[in-house]
Amino acid sequence: MTLLDAQEGKEYIIQSIETDDEELDAFLFSLGCYSGEPITVVSHIKGGCVVSIKDGRYTIDNQLAEAIAI
Repeated sequence: MTLLDAQEGKEYIIQSIETDDEELDAFLFSLGCYSGEPITVVSHIKGGCVVSIKDGRYTIDNQLAEAIAI
């Protein structure tokens, strides 16, 4: 299951991040987005979704949301 399938407002645990881009991996890690961390989809928007990680809210596109397994 990926973030695209997540219910809004429900907390999930990140299982893995499936990306071949090391820079993107490093960026996500700096946001606190890595395996074992809780993540909540605040809302689904056109072209992506708004997520809550730790104390921050971020907008991510569909491609990235599909790469985050929960």
